[in-house]
Amino acid sequence: MAVTTKRVETNLLITVTDNGNGIPPKIIDKIFQPFFTTKPTGEGTGLGLSLSYDIIKAHGGEIKVESNEGEGSEFIISLPR
Repeated sequence: MAVTTKRVETNLLITVTDNGNGIPPKIIDKIFQPFFTTKPTGEGTGLGLSLSYDIIKAHGGEIKVESNEGEGSEFIISLPR
């Protein structure tokens, strides 16, 4: 896992990259929805990314994800400075 930051014009970019399994294309559009989880019932609430999404939006930012199944994922957070 790696975390990088950089300034781009009037924004701060925070990039979190992992080398995990990646996110299958069929669920990538759902990962920011409240209570979405791929874990069995009772083993996860599915609120982590949804709460993060809401916090980033409340600060005027945005979050995007790029993922290749089997290669890992990259989350890019852009916040105004």
